[in-house]
Amino acid sequence: MQVGRVLKEWTLVTHEMSDLELAQAAARGDEAAFSSIIRKHADAVYGHALRFFGDPHAAEDATQEVFIKVFRTIGSYDGRSRLSTWLYRVTHNACLDMARSGRRVPQPVDPVTLEPIPAADFADDVVFAGALEAAMATLAPEDRDALGAVTLFGLSYQEAASALDVPVGTVKSRVFRARRALAAVLFAPEGGVEHELSAGL
Repeated sequence: MQVGRVLKEWTLVTHEMSDLELAQAAARGDEAAFSSIIRKHADAVYGHALRFFGDPHAAEDATQEVFIKVFRTIGSYDGRSRLSTWLYRVTHNACLDMARSGRRVPQPVDPVTLEPIPAADFADDVVFAGALEAAMATLAPEDRDALGAVTLFGLSYQEAASALDVPVGTVKSRVFRARRALAAVLFAPEGGVEHELSAGL
């Protein structure tokens, strides 16, 4: 009972810590702080890797590699940007390194072979999620990266621009282009859902 209360209290403490404090604690070897970082960001890291490679096994490998890199380099995080921005850079670079080394190769997807999803099927989350990932793989890499930075890691356009080293206007254009392309691929015109996706994905 005592152990459970201590763990609960520590969880509350780590949630209240700033990004920099959490990173500094992890750099000092605080396992709870590092675990908190993993719990908070693992889904975004995996999602980015899955969209980069189009393969769940490659995404799992990349996610593991990312957090190994984070464990080794967390001390370099200086708090000048959000931790999610720093993690996005680590994730993006890890995926690029894996692809360049030939250990994992992104799987190309032909948008012509993808069938639009009728509006009636939109409520089927499982079907939609699978179709969305397939459609994401058809995007140009730079558009997919910009959309992932904004939607998965929750970066602002300014933060995404800094992470990708491009102007803010370029990020906005890429995100808009990605959303428009996904709407065109995923939904039949009569579904009336493509505007919803373009506006809110």
